This record gives sequence, structure tokens and C-alpha cells, in this order.
Amino acid sequence: MPPRFIVLAPTVAALTVAGLAVAACDPNDDRPPAAPAEQTAQVGAQGRLSRDAIENTAYSPPSTEGEGASPAARPQPDPALIRAQVLLQRARFSPGAIDGLEGSNMRQAVSAFQKVQGLPVNGRLDAEVMGRLRAASQGAVTSTYEITQQDVSASYLGIVPTELEAQGRAPSMGYANIVEALAERFHVTEDLLRALNPAADFNRPGQKLLVPAINTTPLAADVERIEVDKAQGAVRAYGADGTLLAYFPATIGSRDNPTPTGTVKVNGVARNPDYVYDPSKLSYGDLDRKVVVAPGPNNPVGVVWIDLNKPSYGIHGTPDPHLVGKTASHGCVRLTNWDAWTLADKVKPGVTVRFV
Repeated sequence: MPPRFIVLAPTVAALTVAGLAVAACDPNDDRPPAAPAEQTAQVGAQGRLSRDAIENTAYSPPSTEGEGASPAARPQPDPALIRAQVLLQRARFSPGAIDGLEGSNMRQAVSAFQKVQGLPVNGRLDAEVMGRLRAASQGAVTSTYEITQQDVSASYLGIVPTELEAQGRAPSMGYANIVEALAERFHVTEDLLRALNPAADFNRPGQKLLVPAINTTPLAADVERIEVDKAQGAVRAYGADGTLLAYFPATIGSRDNPTPTGTVKVNGVARNPDYVYDPSKLSYGDLDRKVVVAPGPNNPVGVVWIDLNKPSYGIHGTPDPHLVGKTASHGCVRLTNWDAWTLADKVKPGVTVRFV
């Protein structure tokens, strides 16, 4: 396992300048306009994951018969769950990476929505929850995106280095390929993006894709305080009037490197930061020299570092969005790159962060 989440002290003075190094514990995208129906009817998968299925299929709880089965028998993306996850994301109750599966991030996002709505909190997606989610949103949950020449000709790494020394030698920590880049743009897993577009040639400019119609607008107000729920693995952002502005699933510190308890404050925000491994400031790790990893979405701290006034701790992005909420970090708070970016956009120095 690569040492991707290693704690060391941040350089606070550099935090307000994008691209400057941050020491870590291990963009806004424009929503594409929906194309007219006559142009998009054949875009994407047909049948089970078609546009019509995602927009209209009724939800029914998944069977548990496939649990513990071979990979081929594991649950497949459910069109109704894709719709629900997009609606949750639009309502600012992030399910993490949209995958169309019934998982812990989805259940916790539903629970958070139920609590705000004054409903019984059980994490179950039912007709009442779906009805309120649909009432809170407008328009189709899917859209059409046309791959551009810029998408195709962007500089991709091919293979992203995972060992820290190799990362330090890389000129950037960009996307491996166009599928990874587009999956992050539309907040989906790479597997789901491919499943939605099984016949697509992702390297052809002009190729039309079926994608989620996600919410990329800023949060409704500045963030006044942040609550990090260590038991639930969640981050909640509140406005000055106490309104919950957003809920995000999070990966929070492990037993060996626990996340702090109590209240701290935000020092500043660094976008597209370097990642610095300095063994002189670490109590663990097996490298004996300093390593600086270049910026990029596959940087160990992703595209954003929100620095806290407890040395070595921050809220940041991740190169592995599908693992958020499912694996431990080394004490810091990890969000998907897009959730970290959304949060950072409305966070200023002095914002209170309370660990509960």
C-alpha cells in the first residue's frame, strides 16, 4: 500500500496561493446543457441503464442474495439509485462518487436528508424520500456531454505512479486517461461512466455521452462552521444562521492515527497544492529523504487542502474518490476532490471546525 496519507506540518503562509506546497496527511465544472430529446435519444446505454430507465424506473430495495457471491454475481448499478444519487447531490447531500449501488455513503446521505426533512431517520430510500428529493429539484437527472478535442488531446499520464518516490519524480499528478477525467467531472465512478456508455469511443471528439446532470453551483452561503462526525464519517457545513449548507461523506483518521477531538479553526485554503513528505517531521514512514509531489487530481491530497490550526491536520481531496468513506486516513479528513473543492469555495480563515 503506497504511503499516500502521511502527516507533517503545513506551511501556513503559503496556503492562500494556489500551487504552493502544503504538507499533508496523506474545478468548478460547468454543467453541460441538456441537448434536445431528438438529439440524445440514442446516447448512452439502452435497456436497463438507458436514459429513460434512469429518469423513470421505480425504486425497489435490492435483494441480499448476491452478498458474499463471486464478483460476477455482485449487484449491478440500479437506474433508480442513479437517479436518487444525482438528486441527493443536487440537494447538497453528497453520496460521494455516483455509482448506482446501495452503499454506506448513500444510506448516510439519505439519513442526513431525512433528518433535515423531519422524517424518520433510517437511511432507507422510499417513496416519501424520493418524492421530496424530486420536489427539491427541477429537470432531468441525466444530460448529454459531447467529447471535445481538448478532452482528447489533454496530457494524460497513462499509468499513475502509486509509490511515493515515483510520484516525486513525476512532472505532474494528472489524470491517467480521459475516462478518469470525465468521471471526476461528472462525479461518477469510472465503472458507471463506462456502463452508461458501453459503445462509446472516449477518444473521439464529437462522441456524445450520457452523464449525470449534477449541481455545480456554489453553496448557498459562506460556511460559518464545519462539523466533522468521526463516528459517521461525515462532514457538515453550516451557514451563519445555523442552516445546513452541505453534507459530505468523508474518510476520517484511523485508530493508529486518530483525528483530533475538540474545536480548531481554518488557517487557509490551498488549491492544486504540492504534497510534501518530510521524514524529519514524521514519526512513521520508511523513506529517509524529503519528497515533493507535484500538483494534480492524483496528488495524495487531491486538488484542495483546507489547513487547520492543529499542526499536520487538514481537510483535503483524494486521488481515489470511490474509496471515500470506506478506508482510513492518517488523521486528516478526506473528501472527494469535487466535494473538497465545493467546500473550500465558501470557507475563509477563522471558520470553526468541530470534531465530534
